[in-house]
Amino acid sequence: MSTSAITPAPIPLGRRVKRFMADRPLIPLIILLVILVVILQILRPGIVNERWIANTIKFAIPLAILAGCQTMTMLTGGIDLSVGTVATMSAFIMATQIVNQDPAVAFLLAMMPAVLIGLVNGIGVGVFRVHPLIMTLGTSLIGTGCLQVYQRTVIASGAKIPDFLAWLGTGVTPILGFAFPNALLLFVPLAALIVFTLARTGFGRLLYAVGDNERATRLSGVQYWQVITALYVTSSLLAGITGLLYIGLIKAPSLSLAEPLVLPSVAAAVIGGTSIFGGRGGYTGTIIGALILTVLTTLLTILQMPEGARRILFGLIVLFVTAAYLRIVEER
Repeated sequence: MSTSAITPAPIPLGRRVKRFMADRPLIPLIILLVILVVILQILRPGIVNERWIANTIKFAIPLAILAGCQTMTMLTGGIDLSVGTVATMSAFIMATQIVNQDPAVAFLLAMMPAVLIGLVNGIGVGVFRVHPLIMTLGTSLIGTGCLQVYQRTVIASGAKIPDFLAWLGTGVTPILGFAFPNALLLFVPLAALIVFTLARTGFGRLLYAVGDNERATRLSGVQYWQVITALYVTSSLLAGITGLLYIGLIKAPSLSLAEPLVLPSVAAAVIGGTSIFGGRGGYTGTIIGALILTVLTTLLTILQMPEGARRILFGLIVLFVTAAYLRIVEER
């Protein structure tokens, strides 16, 4: 038998690169982020500096936290469209209650709608088997209506942005010559907790299991409704915290404060490699996805595109990046 008959055929370079990226799914995301930053620097020389990096991180953090909500719910095959409303309600209630209440009391009042909506979502999806898209859309609309009614009751008292939220949202702290956004003091522990929960805890494994095969999970004795209820309460609490951080960044309470972040949060999770069908994904990729979308928004703004064209191009880029990334990941 000749040696050539048993020698395996060489693997093409393109396939080896694709397999390498499939085994390390964060690498293509990081490469894309670097490419966008380089393009931005070419179009506007000098824009990529310490101040720009700090501002980019500031605006990426609220999106990344909301995208964390989407990542966890999408792991179970669901989605949470109520996070924008929950974030808006928490921010608006905090800004109006802080005028007459102690900060701790105002915080508790601001987080109450988050817990309530999370419970309703969890019971609706986990017990009554309402589709997550319909359930969370319904609670979002109800929450928006309640917020409009609430606004009329506090219109005379006005609103105030707490100093500590403004410090957290917009402040920076010089460390070793670099300006670190204060929001990292909140985001880093939260991100570490989400990553640890998904990777190292029983609750995280249950989220993957439910999304991968719900029927098998039920047959193994898992209380499905308990997992789903805990999931949506956690998602709403994270959304409420996002609202408090975001109002400190924007400094302008409104009835639609965080609503524009809802669909980008879904896009960030999908770009980060989380499957909308459940059972696959992780939060680390979602964080990079949020950074990519934030840099992309800056890039489209610099190009001075009309709002309509900006949305069209933004959507096309999201679709292309998602399709390309999922094609690479499916090689695993």
